[in-house]
Amino acid sequence: MPGLPNTAPVLSTPDTHVFEEPTPAAISVTRRTPKEIFLTYEIERTLSEIRHGKWHRIALQFPDEMLPDAPRVFDALRDGLKTPLPQQRPSNLDRRTTDQVVDEMLDARPSMQDRRDTDQLVDKMLDLQFTSGTETSTEELPEARLYILADTSYGACCVDEIAAEHVDADVVVHYGRACLSPTARLPVIYVFTNQSLPLKPLLGAFRETYPGLEDKIILMADVTYSSHLTAFSNILADCGYSNTFAASIVHDPSSPLPNRTVPDEAKEDSEKLREWKLFHLADPPQSLLLTLSSRLSSIHIYPISQADPSRAHQTLLASTSLALRRRYALITSLSTVPIFGILINTLSVKNYLHIVEHVKAQILAAGKKSYTFVVGKVNAAKIANFSEVGGWVVIGCWESSLVESKDFWKPVITPFELELTLKGDEERVWTGEWRSDFQAILEGGPENGGYTGHKENVSDREEGLSHALDGGELDSEPESAPPEYDLRTGKYISYSRPMSNLEPEPRLITGGVRGTRRPNDGLVKRARGDLAIIGGEASPGADFLSSQRTWKGLGSDFEIAYDEDGVEANTSIEAGRSGIARGYQHRGDLERR
Repeated sequence: MPGLPNTAPVLSTPDTHVFEEPTPAAISVTRRTPKEIFLTYEIERTLSEIRHGKWHRIALQFPDEMLPDAPRVFDALRDGLKTPLPQQRPSNLDRRTTDQVVDEMLDARPSMQDRRDTDQLVDKMLDLQFTSGTETSTEELPEARLYILADTSYGACCVDEIAAEHVDADVVVHYGRACLSPTARLPVIYVFTNQSLPLKPLLGAFRETYPGLEDKIILMADVTYSSHLTAFSNILADCGYSNTFAASIVHDPSSPLPNRTVPDEAKEDSEKLREWKLFHLADPPQSLLLTLSSRLSSIHIYPISQADPSRAHQTLLASTSLALRRRYALITSLSTVPIFGILINTLSVKNYLHIVEHVKAQILAAGKKSYTFVVGKVNAAKIANFSEVGGWVVIGCWESSLVESKDFWKPVITPFELELTLKGDEERVWTGEWRSDFQAILEGGPENGGYTGHKENVSDREEGLSHALDGGELDSEPESAPPEYDLRTGKYISYSRPMSNLEPEPRLITGGVRGTRRPNDGLVKRARGDLAIIGGEASPGADFLSSQRTWKGLGSDFEIAYDEDGVEANTSIEAGRSGIARGYQHRGDLERR
């Protein structure tokens, strides 16, 4: 596979890195004003939802770039939750917007310190938010406790339920970008931290990209800029654009536009989305681009970069043909792999256990072996420790499941790509469609690209075994199976399906019931060099360990001698190395002294 290393990577740190600083320099962050803290982190709405849910233990999850603001957000929420609810709204209090209240406070007390400023603003916000003109409950609730979650267990876009459960949290407030994958246990308050965006240069770039006023255009933005779409859509309508649709946020990764609404004409027939063009604010993740590439007519991106402002006035035409060809090359390179590794990269996304069992069943039905690994953040060094694994399948959220890096020794694919990998060469048809949400795979079935070989493979084995029990002969899988060749090299592969070459255990008929197995509770002496049997079946991983690994653990650098009766012979004890880590002394050095 071009771009992938031919040999296992060296996992040790080079000597030249000893005196280098491993931690990159911190990015300087401009300190936000109290007004920006309240508006960006939506303090008012967060307080309202916490009070409405009557939650007392609140976990605040911040991405790395927002951690400098975490203490101030913590103080604002804590002080706001301490403020008691008023019993009745004063009749002479005007309904004013949040911006007006904040501006009045800042103009009236310009010399206040940030902390006093924050307290005053919280009180004013609460007066505006929670006074509704009618009497409210004065029931005293337990004091709320807040916790800041900094280092996430998995990707920053996912809700870290594991860390939240360590503090026994009732709810998680997630700040910043989010994949909006459904969670399994805890309720979530999403705060997308609305970012500022000048609309004048955006309008100029849009009119330059779409001169035709009748074009069907979907307006879509990253969640941190989605609050600007409504105002921008109204501006476009005033300019004469009559067929624009501003997609709003929904919590549905399986939607034709992931986590977004679709035009009315495409709700019943998603194929009509191909008539629409997409204008996207901010750089979308690669998984979103690959998903939308086959569903829309074209995709233009309006990049928003703080580091390079010159990019903010030019739209880019998205092209995914090269990325899709690379993904298809990875799929074909794994068609003859005998061992797959399943990387569980989430413990919070709903139904992740179902897709793990689904993937295991697919791999087993194809006659291949799978091993399951639970990892946090995936990197090349972690998975390179298992050289017997020929390919990896990531089980995670729909954004983080796509792993593209030349540093990985073996390819890393998604559950959707695994389905194509396990199909035969005559069945594998690449249409250019790509999907990342595994929930759609579980609900899709064969008509939506689901794997169809599992039931056929199992039924064929059951039929052959039944024929053998009735007195017939069991077919030999290695002789009857067609030969397999590597599509890249043209070489014949004889060990691509290790689990299908094993003879099934005979089912004995006991008590007149067919299909029951007689338990085997006897001890069987395993001859030296035989393949290990784990859980009643052969282990290709153990075979790789015994035949190809050069280092197999402590004590593996010598061979145990056996006598004629198979009893371990006595061996002499030899002196090894001694000393400390900075300079070991070997036996030869001691003898010369």
